[in-house]
Amino acid sequence: MENVIEMKHPLIQHKISRLRDKNTGTNEFRALVEEIAMLMGYEALSDLPLHEIEVETPIEKCKTPVIEGRKFAVVPILRAGLGMVSGILALVPNAKVGHIGLYRDEETHEPHEYYCKLPSPIEERLIVVTDPMLATGGSAVAAVDFIKKHGGRKIKFMAIIAAPEGIKRLHEAHPDVQLYVGHIDRELNEAAYICPGLGDAGDRIFGTK
Repeated sequence: MENVIEMKHPLIQHKISRLRDKNTGTNEFRALVEEIAMLMGYEALSDLPLHEIEVETPIEKCKTPVIEGRKFAVVPILRAGLGMVSGILALVPNAKVGHIGLYRDEETHEPHEYYCKLPSPIEERLIVVTDPMLATGGSAVAAVDFIKKHGGRKIKFMAIIAAPEGIKRLHEAHPDVQLYVGHIDRELNEAAYICPGLGDAGDRIFGTK
């Protein structure tokens, strides 16, 4: 599917296998999510805009490229998306961070917004939305809807695990959004959990039940 990139790097696949293991504890799980986000970010940020500055090396002055500071933002979907932010900030420490708060209705599984705060000017930035799990796609579509409503134009979505149903829904609603996925799993079950998946990412990142 166009604009859907599944990351097949052996390091990412190995770390996802550790995430899946129900015996992986909170501390290791949290560290793995950060590491996977950093590895995925290396690829997802390959088209960050650059501009040239002049520096003086020990030999001479030269023009050399740097990332444009006002051109990038990472926007996690609360709360699980927070677990991926530090991995991306390790690559781009000057990035601005926004937040989108959504909760899922237990019966309909549809998302509801409770918080949205984006860095300004959002329309000038490459925006990477993070959520470890892309399940039904409802939260992903809603988050991108909110960002576009606030003026965001260039948006990427980064998920560690995705279900085919969520990929289809996000792609149909926002075909312009590039989606980076660590692994595409088999399906959703009746409770809208990804199978085989890794359980509730938020609970496992933050140690809650």
